[in-house]
Amino acid sequence: MKVKNQRLFQTFTASIVCLTAILCGVFVLAHNDYTYSKQDVHEAAIMENDDEPSSSFEDMGLVEKVKKEIKEIIEDKKQADYEAYLQSLIVYDGLTMDELSDKLDRNLKSTLKGKGRLFAEYSIELGLDPYLAVSIVLLETGCNWECSSLVKQCNNVGGIKGSPGCFGGSYKKFSSLDVGIKSFMDLLYNNYYAKGLTTPEKINPKYAESKTWAQKVNKYIEKIRAS
Repeated sequence: MKVKNQRLFQTFTASIVCLTAILCGVFVLAHNDYTYSKQDVHEAAIMENDDEPSSSFEDMGLVEKVKKEIKEIIEDKKQADYEAYLQSLIVYDGLTMDELSDKLDRNLKSTLKGKGRLFAEYSIELGLDPYLAVSIVLLETGCNWECSSLVKQCNNVGGIKGSPGCFGGSYKKFSSLDVGIKSFMDLLYNNYYAKGLTTPEKINPKYAESKTWAQKVNKYIEKIRAS
């Protein structure tokens, strides 16, 4: 009986050992499968991120860049439309700025050739009659044919006196032709127009000693208007 009980105990012990070994083996296999599964998922995620566009801050930066470019295009279009609108406006004598500039240019020769735009834009800006301004310049400088040396060498288009003097004389020398033209129109506006002297007849007594000065200016005005 004692021997039989020993055999049963040995058999039971061996069964426990075998069962434990089997369970350990299953655990190891399950753990290996789990580890591989996590690694596999991680690698798959990396491959997926490489293949498809990300929604990172870089993408957000690209979107902002595109928005900025679209905004710039819209602003450029608005500016172009506004400039076209300005060019279509009637500014003087039924003419647009382009048409007025061309008309003045047809009467400006020699050194003043091509300055019609400057005369047109600055006279409208000041509120001057552009025909009157150009007519006085033509009479004073002879630029309907050949400009005087005062214009060519000292950029003085209105017989303006002051310093620095042109060749040490009493007539003023200007740094550039554009400066000389604008200075003349500033003088015409501030010293005459702003004081109500807006026609050749009203300007004549203060501007020139000649009694026929206004008549000569008016002839140039008619010539420009008809050109």
